[in-house]
Amino acid sequence: MPSTKSNFKQKYSFEAIGTSWTIEADDIDIEKIKARIAEYDKNYSRFREDSLVWKMRTPGTYTLPDDAKELFDLYQKLYLLTDGKMTPLIGTVMEQAGYDKDYSLTEKKLEVPPLWDDAIEYDFPKLTVKKSVLIDIGAIGKGHLIDIVGSMIEGNYVIDAGGDIKVKGVSQIIGFENPENVAQVIGEVSIKDKSIAGSSGSRRKWGRFNHIIDPFKLESPDQIKATWAIADTAMLADALATALYFTQPEELKKHFDFEYYIV
Repeated sequence: MPSTKSNFKQKYSFEAIGTSWTIEADDIDIEKIKARIAEYDKNYSRFREDSLVWKMRTPGTYTLPDDAKELFDLYQKLYLLTDGKMTPLIGTVMEQAGYDKDYSLTEKKLEVPPLWDDAIEYDFPKLTVKKSVLIDIGAIGKGHLIDIVGSMIEGNYVIDAGGDIKVKGVSQIIGFENPENVAQVIGEVSIKDKSIAGSSGSRRKWGRFNHIIDPFKLESPDQIKATWAIADTAMLADALATALYFTQPEELKKHFDFEYYIV
């Protein structure tokens, strides 16, 4: 999602959590921010064998980080609203589909993941894993981390992490990328003090899959080409951009304040 340029004193671009980041503000402690991103990755990355979620493949009771409450609370709510289609238990399916820690992109036998109540018991700060699962927070995690980074910056800013954008104090014009021709912009919107996130099957695509997989059909949805959601927080925008693949926007509108665009 291309955006307009801003006039801040500082601008940093770097790679983290598997995507490109650009942060613009007048006063950025970039090393502190990078350390916080690294801490988040160490907790939640399903691609790292030293991460907390990797350890949670083994049944047992685990203490979640302080920042996990809003993350798992939102997952639990959207799991119910989408009849289990938006689930953090999708990690094993992603692995089986080939989106694994080695990025093999080689499909293996796929199995429907367990239901939430059968696999985990969530009572913050505890998460009890009842059977071996691989948790994947990819549908919400990047937005969650953008909000965390934003809270570390004094004053106004623009944060762009792989096209998910959070803006504070300035207006920003965001272009909508054509999912069938990424060089083409098919629309635009101006945001201020908001976040926008998009999801498209044209990104992270391999074989017959992309990064969104229906846990029951064991295939990537094809009835929608791309979604965008605008909300007060990047976490909510990120989450709803995925949830729109699995439930009607009118249903989500009953529970969340947001705008959306669907192709």
